Amino acid sequence: MTAYALGVLDEEDHQAFESHLMSCEECQAELRELSEVPGLLDAVRRDRSTSLTGPLDDDRTPL
Repeated sequence: MTAYALGVLDEEDHQAFESHLMSCEECQAELRELSEVPGLLDAVRRDRSTSLTGPLDDDRTPL
């Protein structure tokens, strides 16, 4: 389920899960709950990147 939500399944597994998903209300509900995870992970990655380099001033570049 999580691998599907993150988009990391290979094509065969992706197709198999989508076929299952069409008839499984429990998985549909769980997927709705997980739908925000990829965006949240991207936000964390951006925050960490900014905290490691610091804000940019006009006279300097990030380390």
